[in-house]
Amino acid sequence: MASKIKKGDHVVVLAGRDRGKKGEVIRVMPKENRALVRGVNLVSRHQKQTANQEGGIISKEASIDLSNLALEDPKDGQPTRVGFKVLDDGRKVRFAKRSGDLIDG
Repeated sequence: MASKIKKGDHVVVLAGRDRGKKGEVIRVMPKENRALVRGVNLVSRHQKQTANQEGGIISKEASIDLSNLALEDPKDGQPTRVGFKVLDDGRKVRFAKRSGDLIDG
């Protein structure tokens, strides 16, 4: 089955300390049912200095469960559920159930 959330999608966080934040999906890990979202679920990591990277405390994104994410409606930016439909030319595309707009294609 095609995934409902893909890399590059704009999503809204539904639950957790970052609830209501919007961001772009950097990476999806379907086996773990998790995704990395730019600017969401930031954690501090103590980084050891290496030849090409400075040491210190850095902030980076931690993964967030897919159940806590919803796709952003292309029309109004609100969270929406995702449906699938097959177009006349045979392509299977995702659409926003809230507005009916196509998400890809």
